Amino acid sequence: MDAMTREATKKAELPKLPPPESRFSEETFRAMDRVREALAAQVTGGLSPAALTLAFIDWSIHLASAPGKCMELTIKAGRKAARLGAHIAAAGINSDEHPCIEPLPGDYRFSDEGWRKPPYSVWAQAFLLNQQWWHNVTHGVPGVTPHHEDVVSFAARQFLDMFSPSNIAFANPEVVKKTLATNGQNFVQGFRNWLEDASRAATRQPPVGTEKFVVGKDVAITPGKVIYRNRLIELIQYSPETETVFAEPILIVPAWIMKYYILDLSPQNSLIRYLVGQGHTVFCISWLNPGASDRDLTMDDYRRLGVMAALDAVSTIVPGSKIHASGYCLGGTLLSIAVAAMARVGDDRLASLTLLAAQTDFSEPGELALFIDDSQVHFLESIMWNRGYLSADQMAGAFSLLRSNDLIWSRIIHDYLMGERAPMIDLMAWNADSTRMPYRMHAEYLEKLYLRNELAAGRFMVDDRPAALQNIRAPMFVVGTERDHVAPWRSVYKIHQLADTDVTFVLTSGGHNAGIVSEPGHPKRRFRIALKHNADICLGPDEWASAATQRTGSWWVDWQAWLAGHSSQKRVQPPAMGAADKGLAPVSDAPGTYVHQR
Repeated sequence: MDAMTREATKKAELPKLPPPESRFSEETFRAMDRVREALAAQVTGGLSPAALTLAFIDWSIHLASAPGKCMELTIKAGRKAARLGAHIAAAGINSDEHPCIEPLPGDYRFSDEGWRKPPYSVWAQAFLLNQQWWHNVTHGVPGVTPHHEDVVSFAARQFLDMFSPSNIAFANPEVVKKTLATNGQNFVQGFRNWLEDASRAATRQPPVGTEKFVVGKDVAITPGKVIYRNRLIELIQYSPETETVFAEPILIVPAWIMKYYILDLSPQNSLIRYLVGQGHTVFCISWLNPGASDRDLTMDDYRRLGVMAALDAVSTIVPGSKIHASGYCLGGTLLSIAVAAMARVGDDRLASLTLLAAQTDFSEPGELALFIDDSQVHFLESIMWNRGYLSADQMAGAFSLLRSNDLIWSRIIHDYLMGERAPMIDLMAWNADSTRMPYRMHAEYLEKLYLRNELAAGRFMVDDRPAALQNIRAPMFVVGTERDHVAPWRSVYKIHQLADTDVTFVLTSGGHNAGIVSEPGHPKRRFRIALKHNADICLGPDEWASAATQRTGSWWVDWQAWLAGHSSQKRVQPPAMGAADKGLAPVSDAPGTYVHQR
C-alpha cells in the first residue's frame, strides 16, 4: 500500500465531527441564560433588573418629555413647601396646632400623641407632604404604561418608607420616651432580639415563639385519620362529633403555598372543628411540600393527583352522596378548574362549590401584579429551573414588600428600637411554616393564569378541551376579604361575570388570612352578603357593596346554614373512617406526615 493510499485510509477512519454550530443545542444556550439569571437573583432578591429598568426608563422618558406635568409638579412642590412653612410657624406659637396633612387610611405610623408636638410633628408633616408629592410624580405621567407606573410608584414608596422619621430612633417620640424610661436598656434588649432573629435566620430556624404551636399538639389537633395517600396529597377524614351528620360530606382543598392547617388552627378558631361540630363529615387535603425531585409536577398533576383523587376517595367512602367542595386561595382556583372540567364531561358529583379568597379572573390581581410581567416571570422561572422549586423565603420577601410598613418596618421599630416582643399567636406561627412551589407547576400557574388569564377567557385546557367556568351548574358560595393583598375582593367578585349559576357572595372584614379565620365570637367581625340568582342582573362591585346586607359576627355561621340548605334534610349515621375493603384503610392519625415536611 503506497503512502497516499495509507493516508486516505487513515483519514477515512477518523470520526466525523459535526459542524461547530450544531455541537450545542438551543437548550444549552438557554441553560446558560438561566444560570446567569439564577445567580443574579441572589443579589436582587428575586426581582428582575430588566423589569425594573424598563419601568423606570418608560417613566423617566415620558416625564422628561412632558413639560406640563413638570410644571405642575414644580407648582405643587412650592405649595407643599408653603403649607409646611405655615404649619411650622403656627406650631411655634401653638404646639397643639392641627396638622396640615393626615396619614393615608391604614397608616398608623404617626398615630401616637407624641407626633402631634414639635419637633416630631414637623418631621412627620414634612415626610407626609413629601410622600404625597412623590405620589404625584409617579402617577399621571402622560404615555406611561400602567404596569410600569405601578412599579415605579411602588419602588418610590418603598424607598421613601426607608427614611420615614418613624424608623429613626431620635426622630420617633415613642422610641425617645421608651429610651428615657429605661435608661437606654431598650436598645440593649433590641440588639439581643436582633441577634436572636439573625441567628435563627442563618440557621433556618422558625421565628421566636413558634415552638409554642406544635403541629398535632397545639394546632391541627382536630381528631381524624389519613385515609388516602399518594405522592402529592394525604387526605384526612375527621372524626364525627355528633350522633348524626348531614348526608353530603365536605371536601376542603387548601392552598399548597402554605400548610393546610390555617383551616385547623387552635380549637377555638378552627374552621374544620367548627364544621365537624355542626354535624358535617369533613375531608381535607394536606399537600406534599415539594423538593427538587418534584420539579416536573404540573398543574394537571395537582388537579389529577390532588382534587380528583380526593373526590374519588370521598365518593368511595360516602357512595351515592353528592359532595360540597370548598377551595381556599390557590386551592380554590385549582378546584374551580377541576369542577369546570368535570362539568365538561357531565360529572355531577358536587352539591355545591365554595371559593374562599380565590381568584378565577386574574386581569386585576392587585399589587401582586407588580411582581408579574413577562420579564419577571421569566426571571422567576430561571430561579426555579436552577433549584427545581421556588423557595419559601423568596415568596415571603415579595409578600413582605407589599405590606412593608406592617411586616418589616413596624417590626424593626417594635422589636429592635423599642426592645419588645409581640406575643406569638397561632396564625403567625402558621405563617412561618411555609412550603415550596415546584418549578413546572408554578411556571404554568404564573404564565397561564396571571399573564394570559386563560381561565377567565375560556382558554385553559384540561385533557385538550377548555375548562369553561360557564359550564358549572352547582351553586356557589364565594368569600372575598376587604384588605386582601393576594386576592383583592374586586378580583374575586368577578366570578359573577363568569359563572352561569346562583352565586352567594360574602365580603368580610380582615385580610387574606385573618378574614378567612373568622370564628364565631371574634370581636369586631363583620361582613356583607348577597345572593345573585342566575337570572339576576350583574352589579358592579361597588354597587354590590352598597346593596348587600351588612351583618356583624362571623360569616362561618351563614356559610354553615347555606351548606345545610343545600344538603339533604334527613341526617344519617356518620360514615366509617375510610373504606378498608376498597383500599382506603386509615394509614395514620391526623394531621398525617406531609404537614411535618420542612
